Amino acid sequence: MTSEALEKLKSQVLTLSESERAELAHELIQSLDAPPDEGVDKAWDVEIRRRLSHIDAGTAKLVTRDEFRKQMRDKIGSD
Repeated sequence: MTSEALEKLKSQVLTLSESERAELAHELIQSLDAPPDEGVDKAWDVEIRRRLSHIDAGTAKLVTRDEFRKQMRDKIGSD
């Protein structure tokens, strides 16, 4: 697609209603997603169960939201 054609398409899209643009944006983003990895849902289930078992056993180190935010700010170097 040429630059000119892309600009024309953008102009046309911007005339759509907000909900129509949102629907189009959603579909465009979905079209860029790769197909789901095989087994990813099962792997997450296993990981969630593992983490919950650590919490139930009292071996997990839990932190407050404020402490988590502080740790993340320290890690990325922002205030």
